[in-house]
Amino acid sequence: MQGRLSTWIAKHGLSGDWHSIAVILYVYGYNYLRSQCAYNVASGGILASVYHLMKVAYGIDQPKEVCIKVFAPRWNPRIPSIFWVWKSAYFQERESYDMLGIFYDNHPCQKRILMLESLIGWPLRKDYIALNFYEIQDAH
Repeated sequence: MQGRLSTWIAKHGLSGDWHSIAVILYVYGYNYLRSQCAYNVASGGILASVYHLMKVAYGIDQPKEVCIKVFAPRWNPRIPSIFWVWKSAYFQERESYDMLGIFYDNHPCQKRILMLESLIGWPLRKDYIALNFYEIQDAH
């Protein structure tokens, strides 16, 4: 953990409660979720969901920003959804579920958004093997 925010979170014993941290950040003025993404940390390792938050207010030339990473185990990746704090997380969390299989608890519509419902597996995981994939080479 790095920075003043991480020190504050550790001091108050909130390091394992992402939903409480999200509500606290919203109350302290981080009212805009700029982006949410997820990635595979290492092959066979853990998954991460990344949130970029901004403190947006009238008359501020350079808004404050914070980046929060929430890690989840690969075998059962579950993270509390922040849709109820920032509504813009709706489609972004669905995309992370669709591509990496991170399940967001209490999300109103947790289903695939980009891939077919019949697809088995999570395409952006490093250990994903595409079945019946034929690469076309020298196609003119």
